[in-house]
Amino acid sequence: MEKKELNALTRQIDRLLFALERMHLHEYVEYVTNRKRLLVTAFVGGIARGFGFAIGFSILGAVVVVLLRYIVAEKFPGLGEFFAEVLYAVQKRP
Repeated sequence: MEKKELNALTRQIDRLLFALERMHLHEYVEYVTNRKRLLVTAFVGGIARGFGFAIGFSILGAVVVVLLRYIVAEKFPGLGEFFAEVLYAVQKRP
């Protein structure tokens, strides 16, 4: 190999090493090989997503209920009575 080619290869290797350092590949490989840490992280992430889903669904459901109550009370009085009967029947059940 000529010195020029060797210098070019050295520069390419240096750029590759710099790119790998920027990607934190070493830390990622350590993370993936540590099964306990990986499982704990996945478990905690799953719990957090579950709570987020539950809270989001509750808020969205409450907004929908409030909007439906407003629409039914203002626009469809007869339909409001029907929903009141259904709500009473559901609340009366043990």
